[in-house]
Amino acid sequence: MIKKSLVPLALGGFGIGMTEFVIMGILPDVASGLQISIPQAGHLITAYALGVVVGAPTLVSLMAHRPPRSVLMWFMAMFALFNAMSAFAPNYEVLMLSRFMAGLPHGAFFGVGSVVASRLADEGKVAAALATMFTGLTLANVIGVPAGTWLGHNMSWRAVFLVVAAIGLVTVLALHRLVPHIEAKARTSLLHDLRIFRSPALWLALAITSIGTGGFFAFFSYIAPLLTEVTRFAPASIPMVMTVVGVGMTVGVNLGGKLADRVPPLQSILILLMSMTALLLCNGLFAGSQPAMLLLAFATGANALALGPPIQMLLIEHSRAAEMLGSSLGQSGFNIGNATGAFLGGIPLTLGYSYASPQWVAAGLALAGVLLASTMLVQGRAQARALA
Repeated sequence: MIKKSLVPLALGGFGIGMTEFVIMGILPDVASGLQISIPQAGHLITAYALGVVVGAPTLVSLMAHRPPRSVLMWFMAMFALFNAMSAFAPNYEVLMLSRFMAGLPHGAFFGVGSVVASRLADEGKVAAALATMFTGLTLANVIGVPAGTWLGHNMSWRAVFLVVAAIGLVTVLALHRLVPHIEAKARTSLLHDLRIFRSPALWLALAITSIGTGGFFAFFSYIAPLLTEVTRFAPASIPMVMTVVGVGMTVGVNLGGKLADRVPPLQSILILLMSMTALLLCNGLFAGSQPAMLLLAFATGANALALGPPIQMLLIEHSRAAEMLGSSLGQSGFNIGNATGAFLGGIPLTLGYSYASPQWVAAGLALAGVLLASTMLVQGRAQARALA
């Protein structure tokens, strides 16, 4: 039975997941509506991701002295406002700005929300409480993204962002009514919190997250034109494929948690990045096969979200001195990967290559994550031997 106090966190995660991932499904609609190219539309994904990267540590640091519930309400109010701004954007430039602004509260919400969930959890059920919040994110990919993709194809891509804004406003009300007041934890200073960035291991963990997950986003950013132009799915079938990806994500986040409970986080990440590299190569090799792409859509989505729990554990492990700031870094890392993947994946398209070409970029990014994780693992074992 889900605790009522955790429902608003899941609802906020649902809205955030929908706005982050639905743009991939409606990318051709946005490009057509604004009379821009697909690679230009892909830059909107990058803008949102950069907003997450900037907003997560900045907003969390600025608001860490305030009660968490009020902080979460402010973040979701911002989220609703800037998604509404996206819906009414008159041109590409304004839409680019609004997507950046909408991304600012994304990682900050999950960072503070993780702390709130852990404090509201029953004894011994902290992981379950965190999973409840992130279930909203995965359900967005099963329900929200396919529904938004259908809405964008059949009505207007602008209506999609209005729906997301409405979800943000409902979340504000739910936070006020269902989440109890929680006192802010005493903190020393912003400079004290920022000392966690002195750790080379933390930077390496962020690099693994940012570069390794960039492979998935190079694939996912251009999934709609890949499926219609190369795999030859009808545009009306894209919501169905997005649902398959979302179901894979929902399965994957639970599998990733179980794996991280049995295998140390860094080793789990290394295993998952190796399998991600193989899957992305297969996406490029079998892009012309509809049955293969359906299977790969599920497996790639599952693999991507399976990385979430061990990455979150690894980052928190190396940022214990600043609870909420460290908790927000996972979303920053993922969205650096989002921005990097969307940008680099679009380069071969601007050079005139096929919509299958981003898959080779994607596999290269995942392989770079494998090399970084291997380096961190070797360094950690060397330090352990030196201390023995």
